[in-house]
This record gives sequence, structure tokens and C-alpha cells, in this order.
Amino acid sequence: MTDASPRFRSVLDSCPVYKPGRIPVNSAGKTHKLSSNETPFAPLPSVVDAIAEAARSVHRYPDNGAQALIRAIADKFGVPAEHVAVGCGSVGVAQQLLEAAGEPGAEVMYAWRSFEAYPILSDLAGADSVRVPLHGETHDLAAMAAAITPRTRLIFVCNPNNPTGTVVHTAELEAFLDEVPADCLVVLDEAYREYIRDEAVPDGLDLYRDRPNVAVLRTFSKAYGLAGLRTGYMIAPAPVAAAARTTMLPFSVNSIAQAAAVASLAAEDELFERVELTVKERTRVREALVADGWAVPPTEANFVWLGLGEHTLDFAAVCFDEGIAIRPFAGDGARISIGDAEANDAFLAVAHAYPHRNA
Repeated sequence: MTDASPRFRSVLDSCPVYKPGRIPVNSAGKTHKLSSNETPFAPLPSVVDAIAEAARSVHRYPDNGAQALIRAIADKFGVPAEHVAVGCGSVGVAQQLLEAAGEPGAEVMYAWRSFEAYPILSDLAGADSVRVPLHGETHDLAAMAAAITPRTRLIFVCNPNNPTGTVVHTAELEAFLDEVPADCLVVLDEAYREYIRDEAVPDGLDLYRDRPNVAVLRTFSKAYGLAGLRTGYMIAPAPVAAAARTTMLPFSVNSIAQAAAVASLAAEDELFERVELTVKERTRVREALVADGWAVPPTEANFVWLGLGEHTLDFAAVCFDEGIAIRPFAGDGARISIGDAEANDAFLAVAHAYPHRNA
């Protein structure tokens, strides 16, 4: 016997680990999880029925090609089926893209701070991350364009941006896309698309149709309320979608998830009534924070951002002690999901009493 251990890739020594939102424990009263941008609403009855029916067949493998789901997505958006790829959440599709495009020597660019999975997935793909600082809590597209090199293989633009909720508008995004080389893929991450009410924010699907190097990521985890079933999709030109399908882990979108997603698309009118309730609560929460002296950037997602700087972890701890879980980013700020009215009121009470506001 020797003391030798199995060998793993050296990147694991420095690769950050994704940390899911914490669930508060407070024996004194009700707790509220506002750390993961989940909808506060349970799935619609018709979706629950589809889940129950699909559960009868879980002894069989799911359709690896997700044909019914891809057909439903293609029909909804008026795109060819060969332009659609699915995965285990939109983050799963992002991983598939990086497996296809990332390799040693390649660069993956994204704003920072943005979605915390980007550096993890880039590192695991063997690519070098290029992080371009936010400007005014949103993407600095001019700086990102200036940072493109011949090594730049893929660029993420998270719109609305997670965790700040800020957006980029049509004219600036189109100008940026005009500067990106044709052999560099731009991925428009639109996980929160359904919550956007700013008409100046572009629909990525309008942009992808005329640009062979643009892909659009979306998910059923947020507005559609299927976070526990992990289903995401991408709409992109056929060669890009084919690359993502090639690197997909077999059967990674399970049969219940596929059935629930199809049923959710069929129930969109009812579902979007719930989305509108969240949008109204978002407005109420932000306006209350601003009236209380907080500086809160306009948000088009289902969360708000507080740039607390050095007070971030302290504020998160105060919230947690009151039974409220939020998502802190040490040294930067905190992201707070929009929950139901009771959860939002509980959070606003803590924020009202906190002395170190970021105004």
C-alpha cells in the first residue's frame, strides 16, 4: 500500500463550487427563502396532472431527443425544430455549449459580476475566463467589445443580468453584436425574459434570426415554476444547436420534466397572470426600498439588488436570523428574490431597520 491518491485535474484545486441558496431555520416563526429566484407559486393544476401522468412511465428512459418538447418550443416561437436544443436547465445547456466551444487557449468572456455559474463552467471546460467589470451595475458592452481577441470563443450576455437585474437595450446590444467576429458565439442568457416590462429591451429571438453567431438561452425554472425539474432550452442557428445536442449528457432531461414543460407552454395564459403578480410585487418592493433610503438599480427580473459592499455578509446574517434567506455576494452586494407578499413584507421590515444602507 502507498499513500498515493487518485489524480484529478488541477483545475479542481481552484475551481469555485456553486452554492445553492440557503434555507433559513427559525423556530420562532415562519421562514422565507428569497435566495434562489424561485417563483412563490406552485405549478398549475394542469401541469401537476401532466407530472402525475408522466410518473406512471418512469420505469422507461425518457425520449433523449425530447421531440415533443422541442416541437412545442419550435411551434411557440415560430422557429425550425433543428434550431432548438434542450438541457438540464439553461445552465445545463450553457455547459453543453462550453463543452463544444471551450478548450485550453480559448477565452470565454462575461460581465462581472454576473451569473456565478459562468466561471465554474468555463474553468471546467478548460477555457480562460475574461471578466469585464460592470458599469453602473450593468454590462459595459463597449469594454467587452474592446476586450475581444482572436482567442475569444464565446461571450455570455446575461439580460436581465443576474444578480443585479439590470438590462441592456436594443441599440447598444445590436452595436455590440456588429463588432463581434463572426466566428465568436454570443450567448444571450434570457433566463428572466418573462419578467421584462421595459420595451427597449430586445427579444433575443429577434436578433438571432439574422445572426449566425447568436444563441438564446431560456429556462422553465423561473417564471414557469419548474425549478425542481431542471429544464432549459436554447434557440440558435442549426450548427450551434447541433453542437449543443452533441455534448448533451444522454437522458439529462427526464420524462417528467419534458411532460411538465410541454404542459406549461400550453397553460401560458394562466401562468403569465402569476408572472404579472410577481412583477407588481417587484415594483412595490423596490419602491419601498428606495423610499427607505436604499439605492436599488431598476430591475427587470424577479429579484432586486442591494450593493452593500463590506456590509453584505452582515446584512445577510441579520436577515437569516429573522428567518429570511437572501443571496449574498461577499464584498459586492445581495440579491433578494421577490416572493409572496408576506415574505416580501418580512424582508422589507428587516431592510427598514438596517442601519448601513447603500444609498
